[in-house]
Amino acid sequence: MDNIVVTGGAGFIGSNVVKHLNRNGMSDILIVDDINGNIEKHKLIEKLNFKEIIGIEDFIKDINNYKNVSNIFHQGACSDTMNHDIKFMMENNFEYSKKILYHSLNNNINFIFASSASVYGKGTNGFQEKSECEKPLNIYAKSKLEVDLLIREILRDNISNQVLSLRYFNVYGYPEINKGRMASVPFHFYNQLKQIGTIKIFEGSENFKRDFIYIDDILNIINYFYKNKFSGIYNAGTGEVNSFQKMAIITKNLYPDVNIEIIPFPDKLRKYYQEYTQADTSQLFSTGFSESFTTFEKGLENYYYSLEEEHYNS
Repeated sequence: MDNIVVTGGAGFIGSNVVKHLNRNGMSDILIVDDINGNIEKHKLIEKLNFKEIIGIEDFIKDINNYKNVSNIFHQGACSDTMNHDIKFMMENNFEYSKKILYHSLNNNINFIFASSASVYGKGTNGFQEKSECEKPLNIYAKSKLEVDLLIREILRDNISNQVLSLRYFNVYGYPEINKGRMASVPFHFYNQLKQIGTIKIFEGSENFKRDFIYIDDILNIINYFYKNKFSGIYNAGTGEVNSFQKMAIITKNLYPDVNIEIIPFPDKLRKYYQEYTQADTSQLFSTGFSESFTTFEKGLENYYYSLEEEHYNS
């Protein structure tokens, strides 16, 4: 059996991809991630069934040795939207992805790439998988868009392997222990309510609306494309929007003793902040994908339950 590669396999979405593959009887998995000195990542991969884990630099250096591979789930990247180091972000997100993409093309390996809804910026022209909608606000979004543009160019030719980009919208779910400040708002809410009994939202949060998608739904989308070898660029969102204020209210309903505090909106975020996202899912469903999405209320409840279990067992 050919191996499967999951980059970022000790991270949030990557580790969930590995777990999903494990549940489907697959363990010939090469995880690409840097875990040295990261206790939380060590704990996480101890729960996974895989063949080997190697660092990013070693993988890239010896990438030509990994030809006996059927699929690469390229989930690894620097996801810090507040990192403005152009050289670092382009090397880690674009050049790294480019090398893996061309390796996949040269060796007939199916390639599934984690892109981002950040490529749409403020969504002035909508959230369709079209060039006129793509207006990135930061270097992270630009680095993701550059890979998508390369994929779009490649797909103009006839290719034998799958080349797929999934533009993740606001994904939340367990485990996000490694993501720091870039973890989802529910994760930060949970830590706040446990530590100080108060969750904090920005003023105007009733107007800040996002397409929040639960991790299980992302896995359903990935699994669908893994089984049905479509190529292209597809939004991975629900097509529905919910506000951060609603998230806070749902959280308070689940934890009645918690307080909600409204805090000033930080000036440093204004230029780069996406106030609204809503995936156009028409292209996704046009492929035959038919799974229903987890409701916002149920997704948050499930996530908090997972965090409670982790909190209890830690």
